[in-house]
Amino acid sequence: MPTGASQPTVEKGTCYPLFAYDVAQAIDLDGAERRIFAGTERQTVKQKRRAPAFFEYRPAPLRVSLPAEPLSLASFLTAGAVEVVLYDFGAVSVSYAIPLEGPLPALASLSHELWGNERLLRDSRQHVERLVQTLGDAAVRPEIADFVEDYAIFDVEAFTPACDAATLAAQHAQTIAQILRGEPHTLSQQEIADATSSRLSFGPEDATFIDTDVSLLFDPEGEDVRAVIEFANTQLLEMRYLDQQLDDALERAYGLLSKPRFSPLRVSSLSGPDLQTLSQLQLDAAILFEQVTNALKLIGEQYLTRVYSLASRRFHLAEWDASITRKLQTLDGIYSKMAERTATRRLEVLEWIIIVLFTISIIISLGPSVLSH
Repeated sequence: MPTGASQPTVEKGTCYPLFAYDVAQAIDLDGAERRIFAGTERQTVKQKRRAPAFFEYRPAPLRVSLPAEPLSLASFLTAGAVEVVLYDFGAVSVSYAIPLEGPLPALASLSHELWGNERLLRDSRQHVERLVQTLGDAAVRPEIADFVEDYAIFDVEAFTPACDAATLAAQHAQTIAQILRGEPHTLSQQEIADATSSRLSFGPEDATFIDTDVSLLFDPEGEDVRAVIEFANTQLLEMRYLDQQLDDALERAYGLLSKPRFSPLRVSSLSGPDLQTLSQLQLDAAILFEQVTNALKLIGEQYLTRVYSLASRRFHLAEWDASITRKLQTLDGIYSKMAERTATRRLEVLEWIIIVLFTISIIISLGPSVLSH
């Protein structure tokens, strides 16, 4: 920050700590809406900026407002409610709201406090556990995954005195980088440049900075941007979960494939149940991958497409996508080999049966002549 440049004061803003969980194979959103009817709405991107009608979630997630005890974080306090977004592919995203007022550097302290905050993590999981119980059979094969993908979005709507995004980026890059990295201490120029490199703006009065664990929005109408970033964080969670599931499936498949090739006492060692299990894993993974990657349609909305692309790069979604695709192909190859091996074993068994039957028929036909001698 240049010498003499005073720090702006946040007049109005909100911090949204996010916690994404995988809770089921799928969620029937209509059934979920009926079970938790009060305080729910189907989420759509508000499209305050110009956007075509086909920019939308497919299908629209369900947003639920739940009562919650306010939690203190440093000098800040969470609101008395949390919002949970339910996606049809079995994920939920829990978001808290922390009102922001005061000097901009205070946001760096809050960002540091949010980094791996165990209190919020426990509280968010408790909300998810209660919600899953409420969903009942609207959640298909419910099981809350062990890991979580946490994130924080700082949305500043107004400053005192008012200042544009270009001035903020030029004069307060050090503070912005500290917020993005959750670091209360001074950062190097190299770290500042890396933290603030993923920036974009729609107009002169707004700016969005996206980093791996924190995003900072200077935007009085940032709801649509926040929704896209929240979805990208949930997508990262699902890709991590799917990658882990595929690792487990591959390990199991390698074990099945390495079984002894043939033994008269273990003719069915790679038959029906093994192939059916592997086929189900393969099908579940492929369906989840397709649902996650196609849940949000951004074609034609240039600015929000840029937001999503920037978040994707920061979250390395392309690398996760490539890893999952490769493992799905490997699993498909293993399934093919196992199916071929099973078919070969069945043919071998059939050949042995034919030989035995043929031998028996010869013995039976020769039996009377042998006995007469």
